[in-house]
Amino acid sequence: MPPTPQPQPLVTPQPITPDAPDPIERPLLTQSWLDLAFLHWAADPADVAGLLPAGTVPDTLDGVTYVGLVAFRMHRVGWFRLPGVPYLGSFPETNVRLYSVDAHGRRGVVFRSLDASRLLPVAVARLGFRMPYVWSRMAIDADGDTVTYTSRRRWPGPRARSRLTVRVGRPVEEPTALEHFLTARWGMHSTFFGRPMYLPNAHPRWPLHRAELVEYEEDLVMAAGLPAPVGEPVSVLYSPGVPARFDRPAPPPGYWSGAAGPGAVSGSGLNTGW
Repeated sequence: MPPTPQPQPLVTPQPITPDAPDPIERPLLTQSWLDLAFLHWAADPADVAGLLPAGTVPDTLDGVTYVGLVAFRMHRVGWFRLPGVPYLGSFPETNVRLYSVDAHGRRGVVFRSLDASRLLPVAVARLGFRMPYVWSRMAIDADGDTVTYTSRRRWPGPRARSRLTVRVGRPVEEPTALEHFLTARWGMHSTFFGRPMYLPNAHPRWPLHRAELVEYEEDLVMAAGLPAPVGEPVSVLYSPGVPARFDRPAPPPGYWSGAAGPGAVSGSGLNTGW
């Protein structure tokens, strides 16, 4: 059976650059992402197209898109130029994400789920902004060159958990085309009160390390409505982290026919590491 034809953006996607294309002088939101583990599996664009916000299609590299599981430590989320909050704004987080491009050629990420260990931020994000945050019991433990991330959902369902351990390897001197594609993302596509939204971000160039997956058990990907990952991840990376800034949401791009089918589910999130 021939592959399912995929909707295409009206313009060529913007180039992937290791540095943010535009500085953010007056941020809406600030935060740091620390001790990140990036796990990625290849995916058929047809399997994820219906899970993206309207006005976007799967972003691909050589015809393949990817599903990411990213575990990290959020640090001092803050609004505008105010100091970041030390307790409520600092917590472990794990997200499931997809890769998207819109009619303006803007590449971004789409969050299918975001597990976090602070109930108040989760409740505010879910009730106030309709973001798919989930309250979970979480921990990040470092032992020498290994880091272990654990998560078990509390509220709301479906129940899901993850446990992964990575061994940090040598720094990445020159990222591959795939490593650029998976990490050099300067915006998020989402839906806010029924309207498409693109939220730009900026941060220093990622300090990346290649990593070995020592232990892995999770069902967060399936709980996010995606097929279960098959086999080992095609990419495992670690980063000690970066400070990040978010700009005001950009005007939504135009729609194109077939970009997202009826009832397509969108992911969203503001306090999200990418």
